[in-house]
Amino acid sequence: MRTSINIKNKRAGFDYALLETYTAGIVLTGTEIKSIRMGKASLVDTFCFFHNGEMWVKNMHIAEYFYGSYNNHSTRRERKLLLNKKELRKLSASTKTPGYTIIPVRLFINEKGLAKLVIALAKGKKEYDKRESLKEKDDRREMDRFFKK
Repeated sequence: MRTSINIKNKRAGFDYALLETYTAGIVLTGTEIKSIRMGKASLVDTFCFFHNGEMWVKNMHIAEYFYGSYNNHSTRRERKLLLNKKELRKLSASTKTPGYTIIPVRLFINEKGLAKLVIALAKGKKEYDKRESLKEKDDRREMDRFFKK
């Protein structure tokens, strides 16, 4: 019996307009992947940045592994993301434009047992855009309620 791990950044869709998504691998230590498999990770306030031509994710919380000993990991360390050069060049050029950023949307484990991070090129929403999003969400909920009767 294998449980699927699917950790989402719920604020991402509310605070940002998601333009393009990419799936990236993550460089992890042994205790980090064990914590993720237990579902002990969070993407709240997480963002991606470039350093020396490589993409890194910052502020991603992975809880310490309970059975880890002296070689346990630090919970909020920077972790390297694995993308191909073409994707890195495209994202790097896009983030140079003001108002655009890269944020993690979803963390999951694929069929091979590898941890993957879905990242999105995003543009920040203004306050009136957020109100519009809430209004659309309420309208959809109301329509679903009306048509289910």
